[in-house]
Amino acid sequence: MASRSALRLAIDGGSPVRATLLPYAHQVIDDTDIAAVTEALRSDWLTTGPRVPAFERLLEAATGASHAVAFSSGTAALHGATVVAGLGPGDEAITTPMTFVATANAVLYAGATPVFADVGPGDLLISPDAVAAAVGPATRAIIAVDYAGHPADYAALRAIAAAAPGGPLTVIADAAHSLGATLKGRAVGTLADLTVLSLHPAKILTTGEGGAVLTDRDDLAERLRRFRNHGIESELAARRDWTYAMVELGYNYRLTDIAAALGSAQIARLETFLARRRELAARYLERLADHPILEVPSVAPGADPAWHFLFARLRLDRLRVDRAAVYAALRAENIGVNVHYIPVHTHPYYRERFPGLSFPIAEAAYERLLTLPLHAGMTDADLEDVVTALDKVAATYATG
Repeated sequence: MASRSALRLAIDGGSPVRATLLPYAHQVIDDTDIAAVTEALRSDWLTTGPRVPAFERLLEAATGASHAVAFSSGTAALHGATVVAGLGPGDEAITTPMTFVATANAVLYAGATPVFADVGPGDLLISPDAVAAAVGPATRAIIAVDYAGHPADYAALRAIAAAAPGGPLTVIADAAHSLGATLKGRAVGTLADLTVLSLHPAKILTTGEGGAVLTDRDDLAERLRRFRNHGIESELAARRDWTYAMVELGYNYRLTDIAAALGSAQIARLETFLARRRELAARYLERLADHPILEVPSVAPGADPAWHFLFARLRLDRLRVDRAAVYAALRAENIGVNVHYIPVHTHPYYRERFPGLSFPIAEAAYERLLTLPLHAGMTDADLEDVVTALDKVAATYATG
């Protein structure tokens, strides 16, 4: 492990570990991506053309799902999933507070009510016991989040859904972090009734902005395709004349052919992206295993996470400063740390509408969370810069 010398921190006037910022996340774009997008731009179809279904077939092949339905963003895909799951006014969906607000917002978009269940202390995934305790007569769905790329315990959640008094609940996986992950040999995309992907540049692969919903159910896939296209019953390519019929309320959530071209080029390198993320995560876990001011995440037996990011928890009892001071010091060293996430129920909008909520495990974890840089474009030297900066912070701020 690198020497934990008492070098002066950059925030105190010392030299930073890096000359330029290492972001916590970043896309990897190469010439094949640029060529694919250029070809799309020169084609007859910028949207509603052949590249979107071609990209969807690649997602199906990569995940083992029977259907992939592409959307204009991960949030749009979440909205579609909540609606086709049947959520509406008077219904409830159980989800986690340890997520980006889009997860719970999508429940509100459908007119339903999010009900939060606390997370497990080690992996920060939604706790099946907490979910079981939260099931009520109005519950219609469970929305798990594969936090940091680690799949939730879908076997336990499916058992809860099957035994619910109101009939089988729909299990939705917010897999924005976990494309390519597996749990006990089963791929993300086959573990839930509906699996939602994000294709934002920070994620495993990107279409610029974009998302998708994976499902094995023909009926849900058909509804998803209508929902993303104004509620119109037929796709443009299937029409034989000018007529079309809007049969339900939908939205314009279509992915463009330009974005699909980028996604198709990216998905050809999915395994390469995943392999590099896993190498970096393994190196982090090794290098930081005994770090004096950090706890690294655990991995459940049988899980192979996608490692969208690597979260650590500060040992505040071993520090003379709080998380904000550590964050500022690392940023001054040009290490682009972040924090994921502010628990949803603590945001002003949710506090006003759902007052008095408390989820002690999520709240306590948040106070100590720090996201370390991890993306497929990082080098081994980049990772060593992160460790060196953490060592500097520990040498300056640790109590021991």
